[in-house]
Amino acid sequence: MHQTSSLTFTIVLAALAALAPFAIDTYLPAFPALEWDLGASPYALQQSLTFYLLPYAIMTLWHGAISDSIGRIAALKLGLGVFLLASIGCAYAQNIEVLWCFRVLQGLSGGAGNVIARAMVRDLFEGAQAQRVMASVQMLFGIAPAVAPVIGGLLLGIHWQAIFVFLALYAALSLWAAIRFLPETVPLDKRVPLSAKQVIHDYRMIFSDREFNLIVFASGANFAAFFLYVLASPVFLVKQLGLSEHQFAYMFVPTVCGMVLGSYLARRAAGVYAKHKVIKVAYLWMAAMVALTLSVCLVMPVSVVNNILPIALFNIGMALAMPVLSIAALDRYPKTRGTAASGQAFVQMLLSTVSAGLIVPLVCFAPSGLAIAMAIYLLVGWLAIRRAKVWRE
Repeated sequence: MHQTSSLTFTIVLAALAALAPFAIDTYLPAFPALEWDLGASPYALQQSLTFYLLPYAIMTLWHGAISDSIGRIAALKLGLGVFLLASIGCAYAQNIEVLWCFRVLQGLSGGAGNVIARAMVRDLFEGAQAQRVMASVQMLFGIAPAVAPVIGGLLLGIHWQAIFVFLALYAALSLWAAIRFLPETVPLDKRVPLSAKQVIHDYRMIFSDREFNLIVFASGANFAAFFLYVLASPVFLVKQLGLSEHQFAYMFVPTVCGMVLGSYLARRAAGVYAKHKVIKVAYLWMAAMVALTLSVCLVMPVSVVNNILPIALFNIGMALAMPVLSIAALDRYPKTRGTAASGQAFVQMLLSTVSAGLIVPLVCFAPSGLAIAMAIYLLVGWLAIRRAKVWRE
């Protein structure tokens, strides 16, 4: 494939995948303003994350199946179109209940870009090249959590409504780029009928696959170990570290730099080092950084550098392992990659939803609580992946 075309595909796919973190992170700095304007409690605002993540997790089970049936581009048009309208609805919300409703619609539609982008990487590329492109998509995708709260803080200077207008414009631009630059990778003769019975059959087959389950659960747990801090950032950064709503970049820039560096290393390792060796190195690094995070919380005083740097370093290992695990999961089902990508994204977002609704409210009392939860997520992810064949082969 021509290099220019490959680069264009990578950028557009990354932009589609980045819609989800933009929908989560851009409005986090606006929590105090939303509390004031909507007359909502901090807990009610925290649940607006849950009202996005739970529908997102559920609908990811369908985005891939829909794209396998009607085509990738048509599925993107449907998902991003609904997301655009839902974002406008959020901008005009007059109370927390209306915001919740439109966040649900954002969640139902926002996963289309992420799921379909993953499937299209494997549609368009093979072997080590697929792993390299997945790492590149992840590297560009990783910039979104750093840029999003900075953009949110700037737009907050206009009004919090401007944040949701920005999300609508981002969805529209991403959809235009997909239609303009991406080919349809599921021709008519390769499409499968869409029916609830068929979807249930496919997922029964996928989720009865022990290897697939171990891989996607481990990958999801690794991501959740970091994502805890994203979900808890209004408390962690403002109340515990003493930053303002305009200083979220203090955490997001270094953590995303770690993710970008890990993705770069994954790209360099593709086709050079065996997959199981890359995974083992990644887990060894993540374990060392979790140990450092716990030590900092228990021994050293709370500070921006002490409490954020280990999280950023953890992301190097997390991002190093993720492309290898993603490709290994998708390769289990080459004929229904959209459905497999949906299953993978569902597990990841289900763990994130549990974190938002249950774990974060329990552990955000102090940085040490978040560090303990991070360690537990990594431990259960390691216990899963060490039983998978990809750990040994």
